[in-house]
Amino acid sequence: MLPSEIKLPDYRELAPSVTARFEKIRQRPVILSIRALKKSFGANGSTHVVFDHLSINIHRREFISAVGPSGCGKSTLARIVAGLDEASGGEVLLDGNAVTGPGPDRGMVFQGYTLFPWLTVKHNVMFGLRMSGKAPSTADTEARQWLDMVGLAKFENSYPHELSGGMKQRVAIARALANNPRILIMDEPFGALDAQTRAQMQAYLLQIWKKVDVTILFITHDLDEAAYLSDRILVMGTNPGGVREFIENPVPRPRSAEQFISPEFLALKKRLEHHIHPPVETEDVEKLPMIKLTEAGDEVE
Repeated sequence: MLPSEIKLPDYRELAPSVTARFEKIRQRPVILSIRALKKSFGANGSTHVVFDHLSINIHRREFISAVGPSGCGKSTLARIVAGLDEASGGEVLLDGNAVTGPGPDRGMVFQGYTLFPWLTVKHNVMFGLRMSGKAPSTADTEARQWLDMVGLAKFENSYPHELSGGMKQRVAIARALANNPRILIMDEPFGALDAQTRAQMQAYLLQIWKKVDVTILFITHDLDEAAYLSDRILVMGTNPGGVREFIENPVPRPRSAEQFISPEFLALKKRLEHHIHPPVETEDVEKLPMIKLTEAGDEVE
């Protein structure tokens, strides 16, 4: 049976109260418009198409997660929106203006810790402010405000190597937000963290997002993370990639860990899993060579 033939519960019917929330979102202006976007690599007849004719609109202050199997182009999409990679076709418009390169209207947070190790926490946050031409005193004051927002004011004179992984990412978020970008692009920012720290960072991010006028495009492999954080979830496919579905999240806000076992959450996750990990018939699974390297006296089933 193909994934498209699998009858899933209508996730919208499980939480009709979310309809009003999405009506409000639809009334907000579109801040990011991606039209017929294409990205391919290679030449001399060996071109690999990552995605083709990818089109989405994202509204102001939406939290959008992008999920999909490896190779579907999630990170490539993030880098094109950030202006770090060039598209092969189509266009990306931010507030109606074409994205042609990096700019202060977009903030970026990567999975790796990209802080400057020779600068203190405060001076890392001040860096973008100073580069934008702000006076040292103004940059100092604003950096302190952002560190206070992410709960790291008392660590302003520490260096990155003195911080935990989660603290480093909070500094990275503060640095990305300090220039007041229109959109914050996050490429698997919590992927290197342990499970407990990752859960804490997800909660921190939602708290920060509530206080800041910013739209978030969040790349993740973690379906629980996407369901917990997002307003809508962009499901991407492969060969070539594109929009498989753009799902409205039925889980009510504010979010909590208890919702991980709610009918809305479970139905949403099931729908995502059927897109990304469709059922495979046993006979279709590739058989590995049967080379036995142990004699344990019994067999593993």
